[in-house]
Amino acid sequence: MKTKILLAEDDPDFGMILKQYLELEDFEVDWFQNPEDIIPLLSSDFPFHMGILDVMMPNIDGFSLAKMILKEKKDFPLLFLTAKNQKIDRLTGLKIGADDYIAKPCDPEELVLRIKNILKRTTPAIVENHVNIGQYSLDTKKLLLSHPNGNVRMTIREQELLLYLLKHNHSTITRDEILDQLWETNDYFTGRSLDVFISRLRKYFSHDPEVKIQSLRGIGFEIDFPVNSY
Repeated sequence: MKTKILLAEDDPDFGMILKQYLELEDFEVDWFQNPEDIIPLLSSDFPFHMGILDVMMPNIDGFSLAKMILKEKKDFPLLFLTAKNQKIDRLTGLKIGADDYIAKPCDPEELVLRIKNILKRTTPAIVENHVNIGQYSLDTKKLLLSHPNGNVRMTIREQELLLYLLKHNHSTITRDEILDQLWETNDYFTGRSLDVFISRLRKYFSHDPEVKIQSLRGIGFEIDFPVNSY
């Protein structure tokens, strides 16, 4: 089955180029020039594997559209197209839940590579279905982190990072290693993305003081999880 991509791009020329190129790469693409046409689909069986959203669109911008999609379709992989290479735009998208960004005009081959990396990251091969981490229990199939004080439904990216850290338990891991091995890119923005996800994991595990993700300035992180089975 082909990977089906939702493309929201109001520029008719650029949108057509992207659609045709992605279809040549064996993706199935539904192209929407009007983002308002996507909204009715959110309440139905959303048939897409990931979305590519232009940030600057009339009526509904890419960030607003992403919020609507993620509200209904949690963990849906998203890549933003942006003509602005400004830090504030990228950080805004990061807070919303973007998986990646690419600046317009973009190289189609680079776009395809980023799409494939996102799909690879968001469909991880998981061997263990349940992992006991101190006072917590992780159900990797349901992306559910359980604790007596409450449960957290993790995103795919959060769980991916957590499982990677577990594989390096009781050791020090560098920031570069995480970025290069896990996300296959290492720049300022992915570095900030890593910081955001690390902060989320610390918050999720805040009820168990034995779970430690300690930052080592200029190096990376020291990992110490009381794991019962992994």
